[in-house]
Amino acid sequence: MTNEIKISPNFTIEDIHKIRYANYERTKNMTPKEIIEHTRKEAQYGLDFLKKLKDSRGI
Repeated sequence: MTNEIKISPNFTIEDIHKIRYANYERTKNMTPKEIIEHTRKEAQYGLDFLKKLKDSRGI
């Protein structure tokens, strides 16, 4: 399975289904502890991205 999910420019309900399914496929064999670690890692990536965006705009 590829990590790339094709999202439509209009972001439809089908895109949400694609994202949820891809996340399920990535985590279906993980233990609860592994899922928490995975979620924290992904959340940190998002937080770092938003911080860089905020810093680059001087907000």
